[in-house]
Amino acid sequence: MTTVQPALARRLGLADAVFIGLGSMIGAGVFAVWAPAARAAGPWVLLGLALALVVAFCNATSSAQLAAQYPTSGGTYIYGRERLGTWPGFIAGWGFVVGKTASIAAMALTFGAYVFGPFAPWIAVAIVIVLAGVNLLGVTRTAQLTKVIVSVVLVVLVLVIAANILGGPREFPSGQPAIPFQGGVYGVLQSAGLLFFAFAGYARIATMGEEVKQPKRVIPIAILVALLLTAVVYAVVGGVLLWRIPPEILAVTEAPLAFATAYSPWAALTPVVAAAAALATVGAMLNLMTGVGRTSLAMARNNDLPRWLAYVEPTRSVPRNAELALALVVCGLVLLTDVRVVIGFSSFGVLVYYLIANLSAYTQEPGHRRYPRFLQILGALACVVLVVTLPWQAIGLGVAVFAIGVAYRLIRRPYRPARAK
Repeated sequence: MTTVQPALARRLGLADAVFIGLGSMIGAGVFAVWAPAARAAGPWVLLGLALALVVAFCNATSSAQLAAQYPTSGGTYIYGRERLGTWPGFIAGWGFVVGKTASIAAMALTFGAYVFGPFAPWIAVAIVIVLAGVNLLGVTRTAQLTKVIVSVVLVVLVLVIAANILGGPREFPSGQPAIPFQGGVYGVLQSAGLLFFAFAGYARIATMGEEVKQPKRVIPIAILVALLLTAVVYAVVGGVLLWRIPPEILAVTEAPLAFATAYSPWAALTPVVAAAAALATVGAMLNLMTGVGRTSLAMARNNDLPRWLAYVEPTRSVPRNAELALALVVCGLVLLTDVRVVIGFSSFGVLVYYLIANLSAYTQEPGHRRYPRFLQILGALACVVLVVTLPWQAIGLGVAVFAIGVAYRLIRRPYRPARAK
């Protein structure tokens, strides 16, 4: 006898959905993504940011259009299955789960390193356990904590921007480390692929479609509002950093906002910036964990992941087994690896995910279309271009992990029950 698992409860309103998107995008990226982007594009970082935003906008419109037609957990994993077939859906879901799981581990290590230095791995394990506990309390607790985190981080960012705008001439100590940047068209495209990592957070809104009230109206609005607000924040922060820090120094600065503030008249704010970076990392981790848990739930429901991951705890309406399994895997990663190419690898997985989203949206019938097809064509082509211009280490790791996923599904596929006609 087959046990029917309960569905997730719809408890999130428009503001909740927007804040979940903001918490995922205005997270660790705004404090840490600038160095690898500057190493690629040099003074043209903002052009890379603009290209990343164009790609993100195309992808966001596709996600919004699809989410309105398929308001359930799983995001592009579900859209790919429904519009293109089970294999494209699996590739999208696998890319999201493995890429974002690695990102969570890297963010946990970043949190530990920012605050506790040599004990970073063990502190990372502790924060993963705490956040898993928050998620197990229910999605409304996750949304409430996200609102607090995003609000605090935005206030700190405003103070930091003011400090650096009013900071006067740039004065750095002699002998400051610097490296030449790559530059050129290839460098700008590579920076766009890396910066896309920052904008990929709106996927969390779509993956939680089963928990949003009035999803056909709320999800499309929330995705675009969150993306627009995030774009403004990144453009202002990026512009201020380029004005304050030469690109060859920015390229090797692990904490650029703290570094710039330390050499401003408001240097006393530097510890506050570090604390905000740690808090933003926590917010991004919290929302990534909810998104990965919901996508894992959707894949398990279709036997693309072990079936026991599909269990929904009835009291708090959370995918308990998926959340616990994710926390366990992340704890293992932070203790056994350093995930040095995680931003590139995450971008690889997410760009493949959105390639399938754009192709899925292209196939939608006129009654479900909200945006012209040329946006989906542009988005799909841009995803391919950005994938192939990522650092070779990220491409190699991405191909290897996707091959593992395909092999796993090929082994399981003969044992899958036939779908009802």
